[in-house]
Amino acid sequence: MGQSIVRLAAQEGLTIVGAIASPQSKHLGRDVGEVAGAGNLGVVIGDDVAAGLLGADVVIDFSRPEALSRVLTTARRQKIAVVSGTTRLDAETEKKLDEVAATIPVLWAPNTSLGVQVLAEIVAEAVRRLGPGFDVEIVETHHKAKVDSPSGTATRLADAARDARRGLRTVTGREGNVGPRVEDEIGVFAVRGGDVIGDHTVHLLGPGERLELTHRATNRDLFARGALRAAKYLFGKPAGRYSMADVLG
Repeated sequence: MGQSIVRLAAQEGLTIVGAIASPQSKHLGRDVGEVAGAGNLGVVIGDDVAAGLLGADVVIDFSRPEALSRVLTTARRQKIAVVSGTTRLDAETEKKLDEVAATIPVLWAPNTSLGVQVLAEIVAEAVRRLGPGFDVEIVETHHKAKVDSPSGTATRLADAARDARRGLRTVTGREGNVGPRVEDEIGVFAVRGGDVIGDHTVHLLGPGERLELTHRATNRDLFARGALRAAKYLFGKPAGRYSMADVLG
């Protein structure tokens, strides 16, 4: 994701002023543009968050929850807006997002794809209008190396369905004699294999008909483009929590 952001930043009229990686990264000390295939940018990759954020207006984070926490602390101190697509946040990090947003603009999204944001809005509208007579099931497919399940995007889509129909609960597995499906379930199921970047289908199944709403990611650049658009949107905004829905207007 970092490499995609570096490659595409210039297309969005943005300048990379710093690059931060983990202390274990094999790219430490190298020019970030050369690592990303964008040519020499004069920006060396380091592991010091404060140094990496010097001169920045917005920091874009795709890392891990523990790293995001450090980024938030430093960004608040240096008055830098934050865009983050890091998933599987624990309760402490989620709380910190709100705390930091009292001082700086913060946008966190489990998926920075513009299409996924629109899909979530469509899912909420469809679930609301079709009513309890339609069952909601979500199937997500990712490459064999993905370590978490369900995906952050699948969780985002399930949340959209729950917002539209209160009382729904998530079921992530069915095995054995589980009995008939009950109305308050949302089935969320993961498929893993190959090099699939990310496919998500929301099934709305009613009597005599069904609706399938699908988003397919064909390369990771789409997430970088969404994050870069979010960074442009956050520049100059007042402190607060923002979302991809805000970016799309």
